[in-house]
Amino acid sequence: MTVYDFFVDFAWMSGLLLVAQFLRSKIKWLQNHYIPASLIAGTIGLILGPQVLKVIHWSAEASSYPYLLICVIFGAIFLGKKMGGGKRGHLLHKVGDTFFINTGSEILCFGFALLLGGGILLLFFPKVFPEFSLLLPSGFAGGHGYAAAIGGALNDLLGREDAVYIGQVFATLGLLVGLLGGIVCINVAAKKGYTRFVSRAVQLPEEVRRGFVPSEKRESIGENTTHTMSVDTLSWHLALILVAFGIGYAAKQGLDKLFPDLAFPLMCLTMLAGLLLQFLMKLIKHDTYIDKKTVDRCSGFMTDFLVAFGVATIKLSVFTEFLVPILIMAVIGIVWPLLIVFFVGKHLFKNFWFERSIFIFGYLTGIVAVGMTLLRCCDPDAKSETLDDFGYAYTVQSVIEVFLVAIIPLLTVKFGCLPVGIIVTVIGLAFLVACRLLFGWRGGSGADLREGEAEKMNAGSLQE
Repeated sequence: MTVYDFFVDFAWMSGLLLVAQFLRSKIKWLQNHYIPASLIAGTIGLILGPQVLKVIHWSAEASSYPYLLICVIFGAIFLGKKMGGGKRGHLLHKVGDTFFINTGSEILCFGFALLLGGGILLLFFPKVFPEFSLLLPSGFAGGHGYAAAIGGALNDLLGREDAVYIGQVFATLGLLVGLLGGIVCINVAAKKGYTRFVSRAVQLPEEVRRGFVPSEKRESIGENTTHTMSVDTLSWHLALILVAFGIGYAAKQGLDKLFPDLAFPLMCLTMLAGLLLQFLMKLIKHDTYIDKKTVDRCSGFMTDFLVAFGVATIKLSVFTEFLVPILIMAVIGIVWPLLIVFFVGKHLFKNFWFERSIFIFGYLTGIVAVGMTLLRCCDPDAKSETLDDFGYAYTVQSVIEVFLVAIIPLLTVKFGCLPVGIIVTVIGLAFLVACRLLFGWRGGSGADLREGEAEKMNAGSLQE
């Protein structure tokens, strides 16, 4: 592979992203189901690629882009992140149930997949590698990014080549389940009287559906923290992210030589490198020149290419080889988020239980953006404050999540799916039990109003 192959790959995918964005802006079905342009582009790339129509010939290394991109994105996680602050007692009371339920639910996605999925694979599919079950939550709860991360780690640890492809299949299935299934859940809940602000799933604003934002609604993507006479602010932020990746890569090279019998996930090392870089920038009082919004936009554009390449380079032969286990695991991946929506959230959330639960459904089957989309369909004016509470809770949850994703492949390969599954499941259940003890258990049908709901509902009439 030459440097020209690299740029040709990205040129092709850039063209497909443009085509996909135009298709999204014109085709009603894509708009009404909020199918992201990156998923559309990846699907077109798969069809036009060497496995089907043979119009586009991706380079031999194109399938490695998703894992490398997620490693770069992991390097950006802590850059510009502000830690600490706030009145902890007040925040615990306000968002404590959100933190415990969200975190416990995500941990249980991994626990149940390893426990139930691992058990099913051992009993009925003994020829399938047992760590296969870990790829379900990596794709469903983590999306294409975490699927690339965990799949890449398993490839390194097990000496395989197909884990990333399987993870990308789960991520694609999860994204579709989240978007399509979530709308069905909202309509069912509305009929039962569970929703507080709508009587059916509402259609989101035109710019959300079409993907193009009109001039009067546009927002800044970040702040200039450097002067262009010295260095462009985008160059500055990309340099920080790539330095974190470089430090992580160098650390992996060194550790692999020192400990040849161990495998160190690159994504974990780049994440720690980013944390170290943020600490050093704060130490020299230059952390104020890192704009988190700009860092997030850099991560965002890399995520679009990650998803697109992840779908475009799925090996169809791998999909057909593991078709039955994939479908069985996908059912497990759907059942738990449904239990969150119609049972766990219903009894544990203090208020607006359905709005908060459908948000969890979205990001446990797809990504946070899917959860946000579903939330806006049933809470268009954000009166439930679900997203605000999630933001506060996620400052701690994100740290747990990242280390979970980084460490769980190592533990699973070393100790096995069932032992790790038991431990992870117990930890996840402990979060839900803690929520029950601290914030109570609520009975009833779910249609009865709860603490603070009437005031916010009265601020606007029910949307028909």
